[in-house]
Amino acid sequence: MRKEGPLALRMRPRSLEEFAGQEHLLGQGKPLRRLIAADRVPSMILSGPPGTGKTTLAMLIASTTRAAFIALNAIAAGVKDIRAVIEQARERWALESRRTILFVDEIHRFNKAQQDALLAAVEQGTVIFIGATTENPFFYLNGPLLSRVRLFIFEPLTAGDIEKLLQQALGDDERGLGKLELKIDPEALRQLAGRADGDARAALSALEVAAAIAGDADGPITITAETAEEALQSQGPGYDGTGDDHYDIASALIKSIRGSDPDAALYWIARMLKGGEDPLFIARRLVISAAEDIGNADPQALTVAVAASQAVQLIGLPEGRIPLAQAAAYLAAAPKSNAAYKAIGEAMAEVEESGRLPVPAHLRGTGYRGAARLGLGKGYLYPHDYPGHFVKQRYLPQELKGKRFYRPGGEGFERQISERLKRFHSGNRQGDGETNKDKGKNRSQ
Repeated sequence: MRKEGPLALRMRPRSLEEFAGQEHLLGQGKPLRRLIAADRVPSMILSGPPGTGKTTLAMLIASTTRAAFIALNAIAAGVKDIRAVIEQARERWALESRRTILFVDEIHRFNKAQQDALLAAVEQGTVIFIGATTENPFFYLNGPLLSRVRLFIFEPLTAGDIEKLLQQALGDDERGLGKLELKIDPEALRQLAGRADGDARAALSALEVAAAIAGDADGPITITAETAEEALQSQGPGYDGTGDDHYDIASALIKSIRGSDPDAALYWIARMLKGGEDPLFIARRLVISAAEDIGNADPQALTVAVAASQAVQLIGLPEGRIPLAQAAAYLAAAPKSNAAYKAIGEAMAEVEESGRLPVPAHLRGTGYRGAARLGLGKGYLYPHDYPGHFVKQRYLPQELKGKRFYRPGGEGFERQISERLKRFHSGNRQGDGETNKDKGKNRSQ
């Protein structure tokens, strides 16, 4: 039992009964809880956000198992350390018939060689491996290691779970703040729990700071909403600009725009900006979304997004958030079409399949002496010489005659595009230029 150190460390659960959250893994009757109780722990990866109990669970396993428990931190440990633990595990089993659990915190920091050093020992059962990571294991861990372990995903704690932990800390005389006889306003408790982002460690740390701030005041020690706010301001934003948050929140932004929800789009931009995200990264996402998800349903969308990107470069933050917000709201509210996005994908696939098909002779360049003698440009019909600035002729290679990539939808301006193309392509859509010579003046360029 710890009576020193940070409050979050002192209040670490001593049993599964005190463990908060993760009911889907550790609730009564759940498989992982039964395996721990039976001391039949498998090799596993515990993945989830900070402060959700991954290391705590490993420590609880250490306190209940009959196996030897060895802990390493991936920041400091190398291949030599791993091999030493494995060799000790072999000797321990040979001499004592006792298993070894190897716990590696921040396993995502292990490189391929370090991960490979574990493979044989995990597969043969020389060690029972437990790794903890705050990152997506499929990004950082190699396939062979993942195939040899069970993966358990930890979820952020609910505000209710965190409120209970805070109340336990306030009332615990031995490990918590009970001896201070603190009082806390209900609103302050809700603030500390609600703004912890599901992180028990962050909430307990904020409570400890709030208690220290309140203790400086005269009279009874009371944590008010103002005190809680001051404590929360001392913490950094819960956003990792290089990890899962970076990609997950960017994905949420794009999907909110695609789903025509400007409020959600603005919320995710605010999350990124508050977390210190590069505003130009946000601007680039908006430009991509304008072309991919809106396209010609509203051609102005790309102009708005590019203008917002340029504005951010010109004025920077904090004012740069305004053009970003304007663009995001416009894109989310705009009519949607991914026809151009799909069209280029199909065209790229066709090039991959068909190879380098020759350019039709009547479309080839004629800007040099001798081109006419080679027959280049012969039969090309200059569309501006025809009514409506359109004349039927073939522009694709002969092998792709009749192929369609771009299929405009029925939303926004793209409806007009669709109707215009239908008029152009009615009847014999792709006649050769040579068959239309009598319809107007032939130009070679």
